[in-house]
Amino acid sequence: MMIAGLVLLGLVVGILGGMLGVGGGVFLVPVMTLLMGVETHKAIGLSTAFIIPTMMSSFVKHYSAGNVDLKFAAMIIVGGIVGGYLGATLAQHVPGAVLKKIFGVFLLITAGRMILS
Repeated sequence: MMIAGLVLLGLVVGILGGMLGVGGGVFLVPVMTLLMGVETHKAIGLSTAFIIPTMMSSFVKHYSAGNVDLKFAAMIIVGGIVGGYLGATLAQHVPGAVLKKIFGVFLLITAGRMILS
């Protein structure tokens, strides 16, 4: 039953990620930490690994629909690679409880801005 639940979680998060343009961490980190009891650092690492296959399948579909500007994407990707490495390095030095709070504040600010815009 645990395997089926995890596959279903991946399916739901994959659908939401493909629809909304998120890598999955917005959904996976809270589910893993709050509902499954996964330690924050591990949940972040797992959600980061989840991004690669979901991003590739979503990218192919969006690219084939003409929704990707490759030059624009390339510039963002360069910064994202460096920023991702620096962020992951920094996260190793921040306690899990603090990371959870930072993540929550980020989600609240993002949600508020999207609702009000």
